Formats: sequence, C-alpha cells, structure tokens
Amino acid sequence: MTRLDSWYHEKESAWLYQRVAAAEPDPRKRNLFLQLAAAAEEQAVKWETPGARAVVASPSAAPAPPKHTFTPALRARIVARLVTYFGPRALRSVLAAMKLRGLSVYSAPASVAGHPMPTSLSDVGARHRGGLGSNLRASVFGVSDGLVSNASLVLGVAGAGAAHAYVLLTGTAGMLAGALSMAAGEYVSVRSQREMYEYQIALEREEVAEYPKEEAEELALIYEARGLELEKAREVSHALLAHPEQALDVLAREELGLNPDDLGSPWGAAISSFVSFAFGAAVPLIPFVTARSTGTATLVTTAAVTCIALFCIGLVLSLFTGRDALKGALRMVLIGAGAGVVSFIVGRALGVAIGGG
Repeated sequence: MTRLDSWYHEKESAWLYQRVAAAEPDPRKRNLFLQLAAAAEEQAVKWETPGARAVVASPSAAPAPPKHTFTPALRARIVARLVTYFGPRALRSVLAAMKLRGLSVYSAPASVAGHPMPTSLSDVGARHRGGLGSNLRASVFGVSDGLVSNASLVLGVAGAGAAHAYVLLTGTAGMLAGALSMAAGEYVSVRSQREMYEYQIALEREEVAEYPKEEAEELALIYEARGLELEKAREVSHALLAHPEQALDVLAREELGLNPDDLGSPWGAAISSFVSFAFGAAVPLIPFVTARSTGTATLVTTAAVTCIALFCIGLVLSLFTGRDALKGALRMVLIGAGAGVVSFIVGRALGVAIGGG
C-alpha cells in the first residue's frame, strides 16, 4: 500500500466515522466515533504528501480539481447513505468490511452488574475465550434443511403417482444435488469471509507495528464508550500493546469486531454442510429403500419417520434458543409436516392434470 493509498484510507475512514456518529443516537457511542474520526484525520496528516493535495485521493490517484483534496468513493457514499437509513448497528458487518473500528460496542454488552468491563490484562484475555455451539448449530440446521426439503420432494413426486423407482431416484438426486449445493455455497461464503478477515487483520498488524500508541488510544476510547473510566482504559490498553500478538488478537475483536480464532475452514465448512444435509435428506428415503412399492403404507411410514426426526431436531435446537423444548419440537413437526402436505397436494394435482391431459 502506497503512502497515497494509506492517506486516502484514513481520510475515508474519518469521513465514514463522522457519518456513523451522526446516525448514532447513543451519546457515548457517538463520542467514540467522533474521536475515532479525529484519530483517523491525524493519521491522514502523517501519511499526507505534497502531491496528495492536488489529486482526488483514490487507489488509482486520478487527477481532480485543485479545490478538492478528498472525494469519498462511490462505495463509501452508498454505505453512508445506508447507515443514515438503517443505523450503524444494522450495518456493522458492512462497516467492518470498510475497516471501521469500534464496532464491538454493538456486539458486546456495556458494563452492567454481573458483567463488568475488563480492568486488567488478564480480564481482557478471560473475556475473549471462545464460545461453543456454532459448528454444532450449523450442522443441526443442515440436517433440518435436508430433511424438510427432501421429504417434501419425495412426497410431492409420490403424490403425482410416480413409480417407486422414480421416487427413489428423484429423492437420491435431490439429496445429492442439495448437499453439493449447500457445500459449494458454504465454501464460497466461508472462503470470502476468511479472506476479508485475513486482509483486515493484516492491516491491523501493520498499524500495531507502526503506531502502537495510537492503537492503544483507540482501544482505550472503545473501552470508555462501553463504560470503563478513560484513565483505567488507557492503563489496560497500554499494558496490552506491550504484547503485540495478544494485542493484535484483542484489537481485531474490539476494533474490527472480528474473532481471529473463528475464521473458519472453507473445506471444513463445505464437508460439514454436505454431510449434515445428506444425512437429513437420507431419512425420508429409508422407507422407499426398504419397501418395494410406493403405496399408502410407504407414504405413511415416510411421514412418520420424518416427523419423528423433526421432533428430535426441535429438541436439539431448543438447546441453542433457550425456549421450551416441547414447544420447539412440536413447532418443527408442524412446519415440516405443513411443507410435506403442501408438496403432496401439489404433486397429486399435477399428476391428475398431466394424467388427464
């Protein structure tokens, strides 16, 4: 990154911080973003070169009218407009992609009874221990998607009066196609997210090495916005910056709202999605594999097996939602059963229409 690119980035960050502050109703958070805007302006001055005033600062450094020193990019203007309409909290993931800091104030609770702000370096480390359940939760939802989608597909085809072999072939194709689609989509999603995280963390690493005092001050401002007294926040942040690697980890979380320990593996996510979806999609096929015909008994067995599996999934999901387990399980059964009934009715109607034609 050239000096001109760095100057432009800081100017754009300052400009966006000001728009975020203008849209932020909370005075403490608004003050945080105004101070971050001022800090970005100071950084821009350090990067500024004599030639920077004669151009519209952009990655291509295109010439601009002499009266302008900075023009925000189209992307930044769109983001600023969205922030005005929807507010910073709703746009925090977009703002993180623009490398704005301080976004953890929207994802981490302020200092409240029973959940105090960190007042020492060890407290910071304790607060950043990873949680659990994200991978398991994704797998459970993958099983649920496979189960409902393939059960609906199989019942719809069976309702149309298709032969047993065709129903089994269609269900197997649906299972494979759905699992591959889920795997491909998850790979692209996690790969893109990981690249964004790696890029932002790399930039943060450079800034920690070049401007440790400024980074410590920005972190202190974030802690102040979340309820810690400024002098104590400065004490914690300066102690943290004495350990660069640990500092990078905390800065990524607090300034960028990222979790370096949770970047994710694209291949791992793809394989997990494939297996979980395929597992769920295979359940409605079991009765058709064991039966020799697509009769009423086979359809009833398929519906019963599917409902039992949905009930179990609902029970597992209650562990993540904290809601009543029985109600959650029954809700899953009703949703899945509704999808299956609609698919069967539509399939029967189409079968009659095509057969009659």
